[in-house]
Amino acid sequence: MYNATANADPILSPKAATRFRWVVMNLIFVVYTLAAADRANIGIVLPFVKKEFAMSNTEAGAVVSLFFIGYSVMQIPAGFLVRKLGTRTVFPIFMLLTSLFTGLLGTAGSALAMKLNRLALGFAEAPLPVSMLSTMNRWFPAREKGTAVGLFLAAAKFGPVIVPPLGALIIATLGWQYVFFVCAMPGLIFAVLWYFLVVDDPARSRFVSAAEVAHIRDEAPIQSAAAANSMPVTIAAEPSKGRFSRLDRVIRGRRVRLIATAKETFRSGNIWGLALGYLMMTGIINVILAWLPTYLTNVKHFSLMNVGFVASAPFVGGVLGNIIGGWFSDRIVGKRRKPTILISAISTVFMMVALIQAPNEPVTLATLLFLTGFLLNVGYSSFTVYPAGLTTKDAYPLAVSVVNTGGQAGGALFPFLTGLLLDAYSWDAVFLFLGASSLVALAVMLLVVEPIETEPGAAIQ
Repeated sequence: MYNATANADPILSPKAATRFRWVVMNLIFVVYTLAAADRANIGIVLPFVKKEFAMSNTEAGAVVSLFFIGYSVMQIPAGFLVRKLGTRTVFPIFMLLTSLFTGLLGTAGSALAMKLNRLALGFAEAPLPVSMLSTMNRWFPAREKGTAVGLFLAAAKFGPVIVPPLGALIIATLGWQYVFFVCAMPGLIFAVLWYFLVVDDPARSRFVSAAEVAHIRDEAPIQSAAAANSMPVTIAAEPSKGRFSRLDRVIRGRRVRLIATAKETFRSGNIWGLALGYLMMTGIINVILAWLPTYLTNVKHFSLMNVGFVASAPFVGGVLGNIIGGWFSDRIVGKRRKPTILISAISTVFMMVALIQAPNEPVTLATLLFLTGFLLNVGYSSFTVYPAGLTTKDAYPLAVSVVNTGGQAGGALFPFLTGLLLDAYSWDAVFLFLGASSLVALAVMLLVVEPIETEPGAAIQ
């Protein structure tokens, strides 16, 4: 098993407290924005690809879904890779492969070539979020994890904010193929930056002081790597009996013994419940990501530039929703993750019904889509920070891979089902289906246990 500190003592800077973890967070934000753009660019080009290769809605849905099939299938192997080799090795390799297959999409001369390259892109990109989430789990204390993951998933929405208007401009001036070429280039640079700036254990970084390492570990004295590795598995503290006691009864807050092994991970009903809830919510987001430009073009009959403007709106809301949701779960409800998830699941049902009556005026529709994206994403980041409260640091990459597998299975299934629904029915049927899916997510998440931490020492060790 990979162990970043097994062979050497930590290299701790003697300087005053640093904040290099936020430099790492900024790098993660930019990198995940690029990765999100690589997967989101299919939405703005899909109407043109459909026309060029004479695709039905079902075939177009398959082009979208094949990325998420590869992405989903690769999640658990990616978790094992990160656990075995570490993020410093895994991340740069797969960032380079992501850029390669993004660029190759622009060279596709047939529907088959487009599908194969989308599948390959899914395989290539899958280890990136696992690597970044594992990095955040090691680089941030428990009280900052919700905020960090909120920023991380805000980046996933920031890519789709940029792509529609930029893609519309590129298509209007150069052609749809150049959308992929432009998206491919920055990843080459950031693969190199990651290798030189980010290590698996912050105690091994020459940019991090001893005080920052102590802050990350939620401990007062500085410990050696050997001491940190020898610490026993921590059991989360009892739920507080104060102001959150009533909330804890509703969300099933309780103490848990942290999952430490692969066997425990695969046997955990809480992990699989998270995966199923994430499947539903990710499926909804990916339908909006992939199909919204087509909806705006074919149903609302907006111009290309209006499509670029309106299609960005739910992801502007998503950026804010992820950041505010992460802050809310960290600061307002004492690191409890379920409240924001339940808010998103309930509100999304109502927003899908509202979209059935969506107006044709661009500004009004953009406002409605902004609100939809905001509410949908308030609890979205909690799905991936949730396993950090259930597992040890070493077990986290595999646990979050299982949850991501569920999410990306939804990402693969829902766009394809949308194509089938559109060929057989209409957009009203699509919105009703998405609302029903959010209800399923709500029902499942009501059954999942909320691990409660009340003391600084109750974080994962």
